[in-house]
Amino acid sequence: MDATIENIVVSNRANLEVFSGTLQTLAQNDRDIIVVTSDSRGSGKLVPFGQKFPDQIVEVGIAEQNLVGVAAGLASAGKKVFAVSPACFLTARALEQIKNDVAYSNNAVKLIGISAGVSYGALGSTHHSLHDFAVLRTINNLMIIAPADNFETEQAIRLAAETDLPVYLRFGKKTMPLLSTEETTFEFGKGRTIKEGKDLVLIATGETVWPTLQAAEKLERESGIEATVISMHTIKPLDYDLIGRVAASGKPIITVEEHSIYGGLGEACASFLLENNYRNKFKIIGVPDEYTVTGSQQEIFDHYGISVEGITAAALKMGKG
Repeated sequence: MDATIENIVVSNRANLEVFSGTLQTLAQNDRDIIVVTSDSRGSGKLVPFGQKFPDQIVEVGIAEQNLVGVAAGLASAGKKVFAVSPACFLTARALEQIKNDVAYSNNAVKLIGISAGVSYGALGSTHHSLHDFAVLRTINNLMIIAPADNFETEQAIRLAAETDLPVYLRFGKKTMPLLSTEETTFEFGKGRTIKEGKDLVLIATGETVWPTLQAAEKLERESGIEATVISMHTIKPLDYDLIGRVAASGKPIITVEEHSIYGGLGEACASFLLENNYRNKFKIIGVPDEYTVTGSQQEIFDHYGISVEGITAAALKMGKG
């Protein structure tokens, strides 16, 4: 059953809150779960975790390189470590440690990039994380996950806690709806088809999935255009099988992401399509090569067309397959 607007459950919870709650549930029965933070206990919604499990949380202060190093050391000793820090700093200041101490050394750290994308809004480009998919995709032995909703978040944290591989999980700050049904399943590396449509394909990731689904409903209601909507929660490894199946129909494809148009979901899809001789009409919706405008997350989304109206307009211009 499609997760249409009519059967969407608005949970009034941000994905970060679900992350924290799920981690608390897991930690009750697993003393090996350790959280390491860089002065981000509050912004990471981890105050309750620290109160319940004071011996399972480490605060290193504003020192992201130390954060990753400490997390890698704990993971090498068999602990299930979640290293939590703003995505903009975690994946820039500590990139060398992510590359060498985590991925190259095969330490199964769960890197949690919080307030990702343009979640920090008016704080500006210094606090925006529009590069993380691009830089981390080039690092071997590192999964990249951007959950779309509360369901994907809970499932991703549960799977991450049990995997023996390094993982980067990306979270924003917005309250997110529950884009799932009772039949919904979740698996790393397997995109999730939220809505089926015969005219075009919309592939989105993270917090952009919700406006993408809203745009698909608007297109069908107002223009009779039926769009398939895919939550591509795993950026690496990308679900090439799913992309190949939807591309084989010849439908136009639009990707949507809260990231630079360079090096993210869109370019990963474009590379696969071109290398495998698909000739679908194709467009990437994301942030262009410029310093972002100043404003709230929604204002920035609106400016760059990462919105219901922007996605709808791009789809109408693209036309049916």
